[in-house]
Amino acid sequence: MSFESIKNASPVVFYFASVICFVLANVLRDNSLSFYYILLVLGIGFFFMGVLKRMKTKR
Repeated sequence: MSFESIKNASPVVFYFASVICFVLANVLRDNSLSFYYILLVLGIGFFFMGVLKRMKTKR
C-alpha cells in the first residue's frame, strides 16, 4: 500500500480499520498485553485519521 492510496482513501476505510483494531485488541487482551496496547493505539490513530479526513472533505 502506497501513501497515495492512503491519501485517497475515504473516511469509512479509516473507521473500519479502527473497529478492526479495537476488536482484535479485545480478543488479544488476555494473551498478549503488548499487542493489546499497540492495537489500541493504532485503532485510536485510525479513528482520528478518519475524523481529519472527514473534516477535510466537508469543506
